[in-house]
Amino acid sequence: MDYSATLQDNINSLSYFLPELILTGVILVLIVADLILKKERSPWTSFVALAGLIGAFVAVYQQYDLGTRSIFNNMLVVDPFALFFKLLFLASTILVIFLSIGSVELAGRQVGEYFTLIVATTLGMFLMASATNLLTIFISIEMVSITSFILAAYLKTRRRSSEAGLKYAIYGAFSSGLMLYGISLIYGLTGTLNIYEISEALAATNPDRLTLFVAVILILAGFGYKIAAVPFHFWAPDVYEGAPTPVTAFFSIGPKAAGFALLIRFFNVALVSSGTNGDASDWYAVTGLDWTHLLAVVSAATMTLGNLIAIVQRNVKRLLAYSSIAHAGYALMGVVVFSKEGIYATMFYLVVYYLMNLGAFLVVIVNQELVRSESIDDYKGLVWKAPIPAVAMGVFLFSLTGLPPTGGFVGKFYLFAALINGGQAYYWLAVVGILNSVVSLYYYARILKAMYFDKPEDEEVATGLTVSPYYVTLLAVLVIPTIMLGVYWAPLADLANFSVEFLKTL
Repeated sequence: MDYSATLQDNINSLSYFLPELILTGVILVLIVADLILKKERSPWTSFVALAGLIGAFVAVYQQYDLGTRSIFNNMLVVDPFALFFKLLFLASTILVIFLSIGSVELAGRQVGEYFTLIVATTLGMFLMASATNLLTIFISIEMVSITSFILAAYLKTRRRSSEAGLKYAIYGAFSSGLMLYGISLIYGLTGTLNIYEISEALAATNPDRLTLFVAVILILAGFGYKIAAVPFHFWAPDVYEGAPTPVTAFFSIGPKAAGFALLIRFFNVALVSSGTNGDASDWYAVTGLDWTHLLAVVSAATMTLGNLIAIVQRNVKRLLAYSSIAHAGYALMGVVVFSKEGIYATMFYLVVYYLMNLGAFLVVIVNQELVRSESIDDYKGLVWKAPIPAVAMGVFLFSLTGLPPTGGFVGKFYLFAALINGGQAYYWLAVVGILNSVVSLYYYARILKAMYFDKPEDEEVATGLTVSPYYVTLLAVLVIPTIMLGVYWAPLADLANFSVEFLKTL
């Protein structure tokens, strides 16, 4: 091994690692600030976090002209695909910090460490989006997982929050063990941890199909845990309900999108072989491993279970948890289609899901402040108590269902179009997706009925509740693009389409 060349490559890679270095610097500043500032002044650390995240956003945006660069001796990659997800991570983290600033649950607490953990989790998600080596894939997942365990249990004086952190850690450790064993099997079959070299090794040899299938199943356990796909979803309802609501919103968007970024890259790089022209449309699964149909079954099971169990939920956060599981199934529909169109549809849908799901959790936060409750029954007459959150919640629920004219409708249209264009083998999954969308309309309509048609149980608070201008502004920031993407989505579609170009670089 040429150590001097390795060292030089690592030094040269630092110039392409600027966004991650900015986040690392912010984490260090936040740690020092948390030690210096008194408890009542710790909320000021949120502005340090926001400044660093905005700086990282600018740095990521400027890297779009770089094309594809492999850094740190092929351990990470900087390409449009990774940059697309990094922008999504930063956008979600920035808004979650704004949600946290006004959160009743976090009021009066020492929050310096809280914002430090949020930024540290974002750094881990950055690494997940760029990882091209099974070692960096595992380390980045663990970095996101460990900080997430602490965030889930952040309200340690509340039994429900402590329980959420414990369950999250137990399920996380179990899935990590399964994934690590799968990685060892892949390494034993191919002799490499680089996903591009894995693809070449599998194409050049004839590995034992059973061993390869078992390895893929075990690795899928790690990815499925991050995106809360069946049967690796058990942690989600309890963690979503017990964690602080801003943290729950963060879990439903950031780490989930990072899991999809890893899943897409791994399955569409390590487990494919290119044809004669190298185009994505000319790729095929290696050694006859039919992982597309495996993911199709997972997709169908995920959306079906999530929607059916959501029907009986009485707690809004728990209902949105099962809704989040179902939407992971929807997003997987694009991945199972072995084409650039399918991946592009999933990426588009994840951005739309970020807007509408974060908006729904924002309304939950507002209602917590108004009536101190997460029960659907306490949403009765919300339109009379606080019309702005009620109208906004209506928009977000329509979009989550996939009704026009919202971004959710366009996102699902792209997913179903990709399935139909993928051929008759995927028609059944499209039917399952449509039926599940109908089912989801039922439990979303329960919330709408409570808000618009049921009378509030406490007549004394039927009117006169005031929503702060701060929350009204945040709601507008999320409602406007949710509607706009239902009528004009070309810029986002073009960006997603451009960011799938990594498929042609193998």
